[in-house]
Amino acid sequence: MRSINFRRAINEALNEEMARDKKVFVTGEDVGISGGTFGLTKGLYEAYGEWRVKDTPICEDGFMGLAVGAAMAGYRPVVEIMFMDFIAVAIDQVCNQAAKSRFLYGGKVKVPMVITTLYGTGLRAGGHHSQSLESWFIHTPGLKVVMPSTPYDAKGLLKSAIRDDNPVIFMAHKALSSLNGEVPDEEYTIPLGKADIKRQGEHVTIVATGKMVHTALAAAKKLAEEGIEAEVIDPRTVSPLDKETILDSVRKTNRLVVVHEAPAPCGFGAEVAAIVAEEAIDYLDAPIKRVTFPFMPVPFAGTIEDELVPQPNDVIRAVKEVCHK
Repeated sequence: MRSINFRRAINEALNEEMARDKKVFVTGEDVGISGGTFGLTKGLYEAYGEWRVKDTPICEDGFMGLAVGAAMAGYRPVVEIMFMDFIAVAIDQVCNQAAKSRFLYGGKVKVPMVITTLYGTGLRAGGHHSQSLESWFIHTPGLKVVMPSTPYDAKGLLKSAIRDDNPVIFMAHKALSSLNGEVPDEEYTIPLGKADIKRQGEHVTIVATGKMVHTALAAAKKLAEEGIEAEVIDPRTVSPLDKETILDSVRKTNRLVVVHEAPAPCGFGAEVAAIVAEEAIDYLDAPIKRVTFPFMPVPFAGTIEDELVPQPNDVIRAVKEVCHK
């Protein structure tokens, strides 16, 4: 099987879906001739023209509103938000219009749109370009939220997101853009709402999202050298969440550590911990641990950023605490 990077996997998904369905179009800042700031739309302008690959002014609320209206009219827009932080400018269109319209119109109106966006640390871009804001949208009924960790997952999930009849936030971690992984040539999709067990284990469950999946896997490899076998679960879709896969794992390992790059308060880890506490607390042999970014803005200095982003040793420390090692 061939190996391609995360960025190309997203580009292929967009290209294949645009070729398959003429109702799919891409819009956003610099998505046209330049191929996007991160190269996600490279070559699409030449293939499909300016009416299906539409550059916009720096006006997120404006082109997000355009996409919501187009989706309600039967198109399938893919909106690129360059940095996830900028989605705050369009939050009304996302959370009050796209997310709610199908419910408010009794199902007579669909809003099949995808918002692709780059999130997270790694570029030393400071507090306005480095956030992980998945919890904002997990908390919003009507939105689906996807956080792939591999090129294979990114392509399959994005194709499913574009075909979905509901608005989907597709979050790609900036630091994974050049990550290589095996992706088949043939057509495939991955269903939204289905987790993947990236590593089997029996002593502790680690639930991690996005780039933190690789952090968790690195920690699990070192832990195995000490006789602790960690099971690493990648939810892939954080809303809707495949809670059964998580609960089944916890019932087997009796311990849980959750790792994500966003701060802890009201974060994804808090939701996972609450689900396990409500539905599997009798299986736990130790308190649940969360490994997260501190409750503060992301600093600009790279050395400080590295100290604050969860590292494998942070995960190892949390695992040893719940395993009493």
